Amino acid sequence: MLTTLSIRNVVLIEKLDLTFNKGLCVFTGETGAGKSILLDALGLAIGERADTSMLRQDGGEAVVTASFEISPGHPALVLLQERGIEAEDTIILRRTLNASGRTRAFVNDQATSAGFLKQIGELLIEVQGQFAQQGLLDQATHLPLLDQFGQLADQARAVADSCRTWREALTALEKAKAESEQARQDEDYLRHALEELDDFDPQPDEDSELSSERRRLMQASQLVDAVKAAKSDMRPRTPVTDSLRNALRRLERAAESADGQFDEAVAALDRALDEVEAASDVLDAAALSIEIDDSRLNMAEERLFALRELARKHRVDTSALPALRQQMRDRLALIDNQTEAVAALMETVAKTRETYLTLAEKLSKARAKTATGLDAAVQAELTPLKLERAIFTTQLDRLPEANWNEGGVDRASFTVATNPGEPGGPISRVASGGELSRFMLAIKVVLATMGTQPSLVFDEVDSGIGGATAHAVGERLRRLADHLQVLVVTHSPQVAARGADHLRVHKAASGDRVVTGVQRLSDDDRHEELARMLSGASVTDEARAAAKRLMDGNVS
Repeated sequence: MLTTLSIRNVVLIEKLDLTFNKGLCVFTGETGAGKSILLDALGLAIGERADTSMLRQDGGEAVVTASFEISPGHPALVLLQERGIEAEDTIILRRTLNASGRTRAFVNDQATSAGFLKQIGELLIEVQGQFAQQGLLDQATHLPLLDQFGQLADQARAVADSCRTWREALTALEKAKAESEQARQDEDYLRHALEELDDFDPQPDEDSELSSERRRLMQASQLVDAVKAAKSDMRPRTPVTDSLRNALRRLERAAESADGQFDEAVAALDRALDEVEAASDVLDAAALSIEIDDSRLNMAEERLFALRELARKHRVDTSALPALRQQMRDRLALIDNQTEAVAALMETVAKTRETYLTLAEKLSKARAKTATGLDAAVQAELTPLKLERAIFTTQLDRLPEANWNEGGVDRASFTVATNPGEPGGPISRVASGGELSRFMLAIKVVLATMGTQPSLVFDEVDSGIGGATAHAVGERLRRLADHLQVLVVTHSPQVAARGADHLRVHKAASGDRVVTGVQRLSDDDRHEELARMLSGASVTDEARAAAKRLMDGNVS
């Protein structure tokens, strides 16, 4: 419920801090005192449109702050959690407006958009008579309210779940059809490209292997020439090995009388002879292994260049060709299997649609029965409100299949005909002024426990009525206040008398300026205010007596 309202620099209000209690709170005051300004200020706080005409002259920036107490699990908490805004049992909405028309919005002191502020505000308080797009005047609220009145929430939830399942199946089917169609458009190309890849049969890392082979074959002649030169260098005039053997024999013969002086030289020559012979053998083997094959070189080059050209054609690296080949096989397999997949999805769509429609038809029948009960309940409230000639109807229309949704196959709208024989129409178009507010009051009394807003505001719900009718309005407002907080701007003493809390709006001088003020009235002050409302400027004893009877609950 609304607990406090703080207003700064809005039209005639310089500074105003109000507190509110549970139950029925009434605002009274002379015409022009500023009651509508209070509602405009509240509208600013809950995200309604703002313009510079709301600014107090030379007063600086307008600031309005509204605090609300909420119960655990309130829908507003979900929205706040999604935005990362902390809240427990209190939500504070604040809005500023400067001379350039720019506004800033805050929820629990965290900056946000005016749109989000309004989204939260609509869950916290409903203002009838000022902001027509809110609450019951918004046709989108009618179907959920009908479901709540008939306790059809579980059925409605099942319909919504089945609708989502059906839509998911439809989405999957459309996606499969699109993929199949696209694949079929590419089928000829895929088959030709795959045939080409199959014929070529690219292998992983083939580019690197062919490059190495080409490089080796191109260098073969150079390698053979190098071996020949090395062999030639080892045979300048006499074979190196023969020279080494001759030297070794000479030293071995002399070593017998050298007392070991030639032993190291003999060993070294022996090793050298072994190494030279080994080197010669290696060179001979290398010469035999080196392949000079021009035809093989040509084949390697042709394969390598063809491989690279194929990769360029498909705009991939040569190493990706084997994977591309497999992808094409998979896509062609998809085309071959797509008919079965699409058929299976079509069957799923048909089944989920049937489930949705069965549940939606059952809910539709329950809604039709509930609508009759709602109409009767609202109609019973209209007669005491001096709307006995009016007819309230909950109209249910069947939606075309293209518009079926999570809410089912119905569209609900609350319509009224103010006179017998006249066609009914939307409440917002047919009714006007206080009549509109009384229709809203009748519906709200019937649906008192159904809405999410813990606070409700009526602006001049008593317009154009008096006497017993005004008393009936006051009684219904009091009954409504047993379930939620109700704030009423009224000119009717019969309505004002039913308030648990009474605030009088008045004008007062502040220096050379006029400001709007609000006074919370005691019982004695209430008695005098009701007498003023009954008699006008001159309060008589008769008016005071009548005021007392009103406060005691007697019709006057």
